[in-house]
Amino acid sequence: MNLPAELKYTKDHEWVKIDGDVATVGITDFAQGELGDIVYVEVETVDETLDKEEVFGTVEAVKTVSDLFLPLSGEIIEFNEILEDEPEKVNTDPYGEGWMIKIKMSDLSETEGLMSDEDYKALIGA
Repeated sequence: MNLPAELKYTKDHEWVKIDGDVATVGITDFAQGELGDIVYVEVETVDETLDKEEVFGTVEAVKTVSDLFLPLSGEIIEFNEILEDEPEKVNTDPYGEGWMIKIKMSDLSETEGLMSDEDYKALIGA
């Protein structure tokens, strides 16, 4: 299982990369493995400001649809448009080309509530 140590994680199986006041978000290698083949990623909240843990989109796999929860409060400033034509990037490169959104964070202190890779490994029993 691939869990980059430089990223932060959530109980909802998302990863977060912090760069100043912008956070890049995707789902973890564990999550994409549990979902199976991803066929569609929907994010219609670009340019909206949402609170932490609000639903910002959905990911659809062959057998299920799952909500995507915002790990940090802020404005969604970008959606990874590659996923419109190639949603399978979430399966093949979840921490790279499979990223989903970028958020301009409104409360930097919320990052303290994110998990380390070790905490996330404990959560999933890895």
